[in-house]
Amino acid sequence: MPQYVIVYLGGDQPSSPEQGQQHFAKYMEWLSSLGAAAVSPANPLKDTATVNPDGSVSAGGNSTMSGYTIVEADSMEAALTLAKACPFLDLGGSLEVSELMEMPGQK
Repeated sequence: MPQYVIVYLGGDQPSSPEQGQQHFAKYMEWLSSLGAAAVSPANPLKDTATVNPDGSVSAGGNSTMSGYTIVEADSMEAALTLAKACPFLDLGGSLEVSELMEMPGQK
């Protein structure tokens, strides 16, 4: 079955610890609802660094990517349906969904 990566971009921080807890509960409920489709359910990112073409390293990144989830779905449309239910959208964030390609010689 094809795998898709759902990338989390942007989004606002909850305005209070209580709202943060409520959002986290909704997010965990969404992840649970994915069941076996969630191949790699929650992968937050932190402490990003950028390696530049000249080999130098700078702190931070060029995108607002804050994490990703990998799911299995029958089609892009099915993966988009899963993504549309993600509560990250409630925080003003957006999601990019891409099909993962299997590299030759893998598996």
